[in-house]
Parts: sequence; C-alpha cells; structure tokens
Amino acid sequence: MQAKTVTVKLDKHCYDIIIGPNLIAQTALQIKRSLHQKDFHQTRLAVVTDTNVASLHLDTLQTELTRNKIHAVPIVVEAGEQSKSFSTLQTVIDKILAARLERGDSVIAFGGGVIGDLGGFAASIIRRGMNFIQIPTTLLAQIDSSVGGKTGINSRYGKNLIGTFYQPRCVIADTCILDTLPLRQFRAGYAEMVKYGLINQPDFFEWLEKNGQKIFSNGPMRTEAIVRSCQFKAHIVARDEYETGERALLNLGHTFGHMLETATAYDSNRLIHGEAVAIGMTLAHQFSAQLNLINPTLTHRIETHLKAVGLPTQLQDIPGKLPDAETLMTLISQDKKVSKNNLTFILTRGLGQSFIAKNVSPEAVLTFLEQKLAKIR
Repeated sequence: MQAKTVTVKLDKHCYDIIIGPNLIAQTALQIKRSLHQKDFHQTRLAVVTDTNVASLHLDTLQTELTRNKIHAVPIVVEAGEQSKSFSTLQTVIDKILAARLERGDSVIAFGGGVIGDLGGFAASIIRRGMNFIQIPTTLLAQIDSSVGGKTGINSRYGKNLIGTFYQPRCVIADTCILDTLPLRQFRAGYAEMVKYGLINQPDFFEWLEKNGQKIFSNGPMRTEAIVRSCQFKAHIVARDEYETGERALLNLGHTFGHMLETATAYDSNRLIHGEAVAIGMTLAHQFSAQLNLINPTLTHRIETHLKAVGLPTQLQDIPGKLPDAETLMTLISQDKKVSKNNLTFILTRGLGQSFIAKNVSPEAVLTFLEQKLAKIR
C-alpha cells in the first residue's frame, strides 16, 4: 500500500503528514526532505521516547538512522501521563543540552501523545527553538495530538496548562506500528476519531458506525480513517492555528474529560485520555439534552457506538471514587477555555452540529454533575 500525504497549510509554515505502512524504514529520507538537506552530513538529533515504545521499536529506528549516518541521542522517559511534568521536562532538556545539540539540530518525538507534547515543548524552548519531527506511535497521536502544533505539560492545577504552539517539520505516521498497540490504547484513539464526526462531519460518524470494527484490523479502512481524520484536523488548524476561534471545537468532550483526568490524578489504571474523551463526549451530549438543545435519542446513539467498540461512557465506568461535584467544578474552572471566569463548553444542536457555548451557567453544570454523581454514590 502506497503512503498518502496530508499537507497542513499554515500562514507561515507548511508541513506534511505522511501516512502508510512501514514508514519507520523511510525515516531518514523523510527527515532529509523535511529539513531540505542534500545529505546527512553532520545531521544530529535527539529521539525522545518512552519505556514502552523503546522496548518495541527504538532499535528499529536507531538502525535506520545509523545506516544513514545520522547521529541520534536516545532519551527514554517513563511511559504514562505522569511524564508530562516539570521534572521530566527538565530531564529531557538537560540530556539534549549535555549532548551539545544545537539550534539547527532536531528533536524527534517517537511515541504517543504524552511524548509528542513533552518532546515538542522541549524543542520549542531549547535554544529558542529546535527542529521538531513527530513519529506518533498511537492512533490517538497519529490522528490528533501530532497534528496542529500544541505542546506542553500538566500542572497540579490541571491538564495542558503549560505549553506552546510549535509546529513540526513533518509527521511520519506508520500504520503498521499500530499493530503493537494494546487494544485499550487503540480504543482510546478511536474516541478522538469519533469526535471528528460529532463536531461537524455527520457522514464520517455514520461511516464509522458501519466500518468502525474494520479499523481495528490493519488494512485500507484503517488508513482511510486516519487520512480522513488528519485532513479534517489539518483543515481546522489551517484556519485557526492558535485556537482563537473555531479550533476550540476540537475540544468536544475535553472539558469534562480533562476534569476527570485531573480528578483521577492521571492514573492510567483508572483512566487514559481517550477514555476520558469518550466519557466527556457522552456527558457533553447529555448536558446538551438537559439544556433542550438535542433529543436524548442522539445521546443514546452515540453512547451505543462507543460501547460497541469497548469504550467507557459513564462516570460509573471509572474505577475508584470520584470527588464531589463542587470539587469537580473547581477543576473545570481551570480549563484553558475559561475566559474572564466564564465557562466555555463545546455543546451540540444535533449530529455533527457542535458549537462553542460561552457563558455557560455554573449552576447548571453543578446540578448536572450532582445528578450524574448521585447515580454512583
């Protein structure tokens, strides 16, 4: 199967997302193209990855780089959301500086969303900006977090509150690498795929309802779904690179989702990002129904599809105890979409009719959360 390319066209920068099988073996060529190099003489880079990806794929990548005389410094951090922290960022920065990598050298983020956010943030601030290349190894990263230039780490006050917008030079999405992804992680990425349909692509959601199970096996349906997802996000990012307007729609499910991730202390045994988004999207539609914006049957339809692929949809699907509603409201108040203390949610008026709802009533949200928590007390 031939690789496909999606181009992200921004005002001051364009880059390609290359999607297809066995692309790790072409990494050197793609680096050469993205950096506009004639050869690999003195090409140096850092490969930021995590323990899980390193054990499975780092040797393959390093062999490819060494074969092409590219000097690579591997930086391996612990797998998991906890690595999106100041302490891990400091470790990555120290190792890059200790290796004497320069501003014209590159940082490769070789991993999932956590590694992309962490590696990209480091690249954006070291020497005021190094070249950055994404090699996403999870479905979620290939269709979402590697596209659009968001980087950053978490704070004790909430998720993704510290970071930058920093676009990569290219994204290399090897679809075969997803074969080693645990099913739970693949499902988490699928939740973000569903999100695109629910935002304003109802035909894509209906296509997923028919073909969703086929995406879980490597083949043309998987590649098509990844390409369509990247095209959709690239289109929105091109129109709103810095999230001052419609790009906020991409946060459908994320206000409730980030609240839940923070409430569970980013404990992957309880909840991972895509699962939080699945629950968050369900809650966003249920809240929309409570506000009489949609018919509750739409919420049931979405929940049915998410459940069909094994994703959680309700608060009771999260192991362990959750904080009370007022504590959850405090977490929501730290959401990055909050402006002048006014709550902003992504809600919906129908299938594929999501919109940015500003000045949402805190009392209405609190009552909604109290009702949901009452069902699991």
